[in-house]
Amino acid sequence: MRRTRGFTLVEILIVVVLLGVLAAIVIPSFANSATVAKAGSMATNLNMLRRFVLVYTSQHQEVAPGYTAGPGSALSADVFADQALLASNVQGDTAVRGTAGYGYGPYLSKIPTNPFNQLATIQMLGDGDDFPAEADNSHGWIYKAATGEIRPGNSGTDDAGTAYYDY
Repeated sequence: MRRTRGFTLVEILIVVVLLGVLAAIVIPSFANSATVAKAGSMATNLNMLRRFVLVYTSQHQEVAPGYTAGPGSALSADVFADQALLASNVQGDTAVRGTAGYGYGPYLSKIPTNPFNQLATIQMLGDGDDFPAEADNSHGWIYKAATGEIRPGNSGTDDAGTAYYDY
């Protein structure tokens, strides 16, 4: 009667060590791909918002979205959202799509979410306010109507070391 021989403990340990080394190489690349995907999504959303600001401004007598009553007036995130999501007239007043005299917009179907902090809120900076030195993750986006500039509201850096805030 012949006995079949199994694997020795040493052979099993060698296989386990090799699998561990392979896992150590492969798993970080999968983990990093999620961050890269978020960065790409954030850049796309930021580009969408920037295009909205540019098109809106060019169609509304060079007045950027967010002002409640023209340049220098109070800013409102709700007004910004309405001007993005509803139809508007040349003065920036908003109404539902199809309302007579409101021939501009809507420009967006929704305010995009920042994929890093999951927020779609807009921090509005007054005409005399400067951008903060860095984002504090309290809003999805930071917007200054006086310059039309909009930035991500999240901290962190991409693989190249560029701060997301500087995108």
